[in-house]
Amino acid sequence: MNAPFPMPAAVAPATAQDRLRVRLQSVRYVTRDIQLFEFVDPAGAPLPATTPGAHVDVHLANGITRSYSLIEAHPAPGRYLVGVKRDPNSRGGSRYMHETLRVGAELTLSQPRNLFPLKEDAPHTVLLAGGIGITPILCMAERLAALGAPFTLWYASRTRADLAFLPELARFGERLHLHVDEEAQSVLDMAAIVAAAPAGTHFYCCGPAPMLAAYEAAAAGRAPETVHLERFGASAPVATGGDGFVVQLARSGVELRVPSGATILQVLNENGIAVDSSCEAGICGCCEVAVLEGEVEHRDEVLTAAQRASNKSMMVCCSRARCERLVLDL
Repeated sequence: MNAPFPMPAAVAPATAQDRLRVRLQSVRYVTRDIQLFEFVDPAGAPLPATTPGAHVDVHLANGITRSYSLIEAHPAPGRYLVGVKRDPNSRGGSRYMHETLRVGAELTLSQPRNLFPLKEDAPHTVLLAGGIGITPILCMAERLAALGAPFTLWYASRTRADLAFLPELARFGERLHLHVDEEAQSVLDMAAIVAAAPAGTHFYCCGPAPMLAAYEAAAAGRAPETVHLERFGASAPVATGGDGFVVQLARSGVELRVPSGATILQVLNENGIAVDSSCEAGICGCCEVAVLEGEVEHRDEVLTAAQRASNKSMMVCCSRARCERLVLDL
């Protein structure tokens, strides 16, 4: 397990042929509102390789698709583990998984994708998690521990009852720091943690919006390529304003008008053109589509500056055109 993982490939738009049929092997509670779901190949075959920070899109029978981080990373995994927190404001994803999905059910997952990759050869790594944000961070910590790489892990929650995966985390010994807001009567001091980290440190944070805002402010003076984060939700509502434009679908030649106030995804759905989507807020990467012609106005929170500049793909749930016509690989 100490050999390097393969580097994640460039993200490609998902197709039906990329999907995996899996069986729900087990479900267990890890906190009062977080359940751990174990998926396996129905025939017992290994599943596609995963890397720390990767996620899968879970296609549910109620028509909803949701993205969840993988808790384990292996070159030839026998299972995928995802942790799902029941959201009281659920639009049907976490509620369905907690209340309806049962052991033995077969369902479809996407191939693993990694928009939050770990730099394994960093001189030092600081991992920060809040609540259910521990799922990708735990996977990263496991990998760094296996490599013998230096790291520290800070895990915060509002109450002690909300701390998940404590037996697994205990293996990290003094590298683990737990913070319970109600006991400390304060939130995690991001500024102090970042300031204390040595030069060259890579930082990774996953958690609720206030935590990420504090993290971004604290790390603003660090080199941008060393500051990594993954969001649960968009930092701002999706903006649909702007001029209308035409989208041409290269495979069929169909042309569709996207008016101001509508997204490309909405127009595609209204015309019976299926594109995988989940968050509809530009944070999960599920609806990424290749761009063949035209200039994109990127409004997502997934692509890097270099990926945006390349103009090779876009998130159709939120991004728009800077020109009269976009040609998409659909």
